[in-house]
Amino acid sequence: MAFEEAGLATRTKPDRPTVRTSGRAHVVLPAFNEEASLPSLLGRLAEVALTERITVWVVDDGSADRTASVAEAGFGGLDVRVVRHLVNLGLGRAVLSGLRAALEESGPDDIVVVMDADDTHDPGLIRLLQAEITAGADVAICSRFVPGGDDRTAPFGRRMLSRGAAQLFHRALDVDGVRDFTSGYRAYRASLLARASAHWGERLIEEQGFACMVELLLKLRHCRPVITEVPLALRYDRKQGPSKLKLRRTLVQYLKLLARDRLSPAPYRKL
Repeated sequence: MAFEEAGLATRTKPDRPTVRTSGRAHVVLPAFNEEASLPSLLGRLAEVALTERITVWVVDDGSADRTASVAEAGFGGLDVRVVRHLVNLGLGRAVLSGLRAALEESGPDDIVVVMDADDTHDPGLIRLLQAEITAGADVAICSRFVPGGDDRTAPFGRRMLSRGAAQLFHRALDVDGVRDFTSGYRAYRASLLARASAHWGERLIEEQGFACMVELLLKLRHCRPVITEVPLALRYDRKQGPSKLKLRRTLVQYLKLLARDRLSPAPYRKL
């Protein structure tokens, strides 16, 4: 399979045959200079793939290191595809490219999982996310702010930003079932994303930075999804290299997104 558009190219590795009754999980990993983190993460995803049907989509967002080469090397029989941006376009565009590539390959019973490529998220939670979607949820969020969740390994400033944003969006927005609005680890029913993508197209994600995860959730709420959360124990101690999140810039993005959401009309037709 080849995927080429606006400077993107996807390379395919052979599928790994497994058996299960539900659909495939398409795991999207937006990656910028994650050469050091990917081997460990792909190894842990390969362990999950022993019992789950998984396709991994690594979106190399114009990395200056060997991120693309490491992803293309894969891990054992893990099904890894690489979507490449020739230049760095930002997290939002990387997520959008990964979602579009996954949707082209997804079936009606599949889910699309987005998680960080820096190895701070536990791939074992994919099983719980799959179970939530199978049980009727449309979106399942790995949450730091439900019983069993934990963000103590993250830097203080990042923790305060995430917690403050969670309180702000919870008070300002009408989105049931969400405590962790900024979590980058989520699963979506593929058919839900397809409906939203058909309506918004390239505008499904317009934010370039970390606010893109909140933006996507706000647009999906017009589809009236069932949203659930599962506990996430963030493992920031596994992270290789400095954080790419800029606190002041991200806070401004959150505030602008909230203002734009308040001023934007709802979709003109039912989604």
